[in-house]
Amino acid sequence: MTAPARTAGVARRHRYAATPLSVFETAWRRRGLVFELARRDVASRYRGSFLGVLWALLSPFLTLAVFTFVFTTIFESRWGVAVGSRWDFALLLFAGLIVFWFFADCVNRAPGLMFENASYVKRVVFPLEILPWVAVLNGLFHAALSAIVLGVASVVAKGALPWTAVATPLLFLPLVLWVLGLSWLLASMGVFLRDLKQIVPVVVTLLLFLSPIFYPLSAVPDWFRAYIELNPMAWVIEQVRGGLFFGRLPSWQSFAIAMVSGWLVAWLGLVWFQKTRKGFADVV
Repeated sequence: MTAPARTAGVARRHRYAATPLSVFETAWRRRGLVFELARRDVASRYRGSFLGVLWALLSPFLTLAVFTFVFTTIFESRWGVAVGSRWDFALLLFAGLIVFWFFADCVNRAPGLMFENASYVKRVVFPLEILPWVAVLNGLFHAALSAIVLGVASVVAKGALPWTAVATPLLFLPLVLWVLGLSWLLASMGVFLRDLKQIVPVVVTLLLFLSPIFYPLSAVPDWFRAYIELNPMAWVIEQVRGGLFFGRLPSWQSFAIAMVSGWLVAWLGLVWFQKTRKGFADVV
C-alpha cells in the first residue's frame, strides 16, 4: 500500500472514530475550529440587535426580576424549607432554571443541527461530530452569563456565597456529557425523522415540570421520587442549589456515578452518530 493510501485510510478511521475517548478527543484535536464556530454561533444570535451580546446578560436579569415578582408577590409561593425572604425563593428558582435552560437550548436545537449546517454536511472532510460541541459551548456561554447574574444577585441579597459555590462548574460536567450524547443521537435521527423537531420541544417542556425547579426534590412523594431522579437534570439542580445556597458539597460517589453514566450516554450517542452520518448528505 502506498503512503498516501495508508494516510487516507488512517484519516478515515480517525475521522469516524467512536471510542470512549473520542467523546473529548475529537473536539480537543479541533479545538480551534470548535471555538471559532462557537464564537460565530453566539454572534449570529445577536447580530442586528441594538444591544448585541448584552442581551445575554439583560435577559436572565429581567427573568429573575419577573420570577421574583410573580412567585413571591402574586402567588406568594414558599419553598417549604429554611427559606425566608422573597429573594431566597427567586434565587433557588433561578438556579434551577439556569440548568434547565442549558439543557433545553442544546437538546431542542439538536434535531435540526445538520440542517442548520447543511453546507458543512455536504463537505466530505468536515468533522460533523464537533457540531454538538459547538451547540454545547453556546449553551455554556449563556449559562455562565446567567450564573454571573445569579451570583451578583445572591451577594446583594445575602451578603456572600458559601465557599462550596466554587464547585458549581464541576457539577455541570455530567450534564454536559448527557447533553452531548442526546445531541449526537437527536442530530442523527433528526436528519431522517423530521417530526423530531416538533416532538423534542414538547418532551423538554414536560421535563421542566418533572425537574425539581419549582419545588425541592424532598417535596416529591417517595413512590414518585425515583422516576424524577431518572431525569439527568434532577441531580445537577439539587447539587447546584446545595453548593450555592446551603454550603453542601455532593458526595464524590454520587458525582462519580453521574460522570460514568454521562460518559456512557455520550459515547453511545457518538457511536450512533458516526454509524449513520454517511447518509446525511443524501437527505440534507
